[in-house]
Amino acid sequence: MATLPPTTFSPDYATAQRRFQQSASLLGWNLESYAIGLCGPTGEELEFDVALSHGEATDKVLVVSSGLHGVEGFFGSAVQLACLEHWLSAEAPSVKCVFLHGLNPYGFAWRRRFDENNVDPNRNFLLRGEHFEGAPEGYRQLDRFLNPRRSPSSWEPFTFKALWLIARYGMPALRQSIAGGQYQFPQGLFFGGDGPSSSQQILREYMPRWLRGSRQVAHLDFHTGLGRFGTHKLLIDYPLNATQRNWFSHWFGKDSFEAIDSAEMAYEARGGFGRWCVSQGLAANYLFACAEFGTYSGIQVLAGLRAENQAHHWGRPQDPSTIRAKQRLMELFCPASPTWRSSCVTSGQRLIEQALKGLVQS
Repeated sequence: MATLPPTTFSPDYATAQRRFQQSASLLGWNLESYAIGLCGPTGEELEFDVALSHGEATDKVLVVSSGLHGVEGFFGSAVQLACLEHWLSAEAPSVKCVFLHGLNPYGFAWRRRFDENNVDPNRNFLLRGEHFEGAPEGYRQLDRFLNPRRSPSSWEPFTFKALWLIARYGMPALRQSIAGGQYQFPQGLFFGGDGPSSSQQILREYMPRWLRGSRQVAHLDFHTGLGRFGTHKLLIDYPLNATQRNWFSHWFGKDSFEAIDSAEMAYEARGGFGRWCVSQGLAANYLFACAEFGTYSGIQVLAGLRAENQAHHWGRPQDPSTIRAKQRLMELFCPASPTWRSSCVTSGQRLIEQALKGLVQS
């Protein structure tokens, strides 16, 4: 059996893709790759990959997805790879598994949260009857602050301005206005697009085949950047019925999740991936959760997103400010701390094992 690299975290998109493909192949899983027609920093073709196992119980399916928010793919890929490597030397799952790797390959490769059209993919999955238009009034008022049309500067008093805005409007209202999704400022943060993204189009076409014959699906979509450093929470962006709430409580613990109707929910986003998956009728019971792992404070994360967005649109690739912005974004969404990486990957693996156990017992 071929040996795999010793480290769980990959240094770049191309390495992560290669390791994912190798691990899935060693397990005998089927591999599919979907190109988006663009290239990465070293000329590599950008694709997102799908690995499908041959589980005995094909009516029960575990879906694990990563990299919807490009740069967050470094962590999600590490969790997927850790599971695949573990199953190489242990008993593989009895239920069918569908691993979606690097859903936003452009953002993954170029170290952006957004895609090739500056679209936030987790604001792009609008449902039938919803329109790609408009922005919250609060976002329009904050556009000049959020999206300055110049390259980033290390001397800008961002934190002072952000604290002043929090004092004036309150954190909950600001968070909802800024991060809830907007469809009016195409070069701005949290832009949901003007139509379905390339990733959404691929998912819409092929997910029915990947999940054909499924009765019950448990889907974990891995993300980082929200919450206390090193902690995690399952976030649900659609209403739960009593049965679904009971599943979450029994499988993961009664305090493990926050549903859209929870008072603790940070904000409600338009165009969320989970709500879209559940609405597609792909299984009689489709249980979706965003597995969100905390890194740095909300102010730090927003400052990093803002600086990287400035650098992307108004800076030059080799400018020191652009390089700093990219490095900072990487740290914000995939901290270099060995403790964070080890504990969070372990927690991610545990979530996957809990979902598998829940599916088998349901």
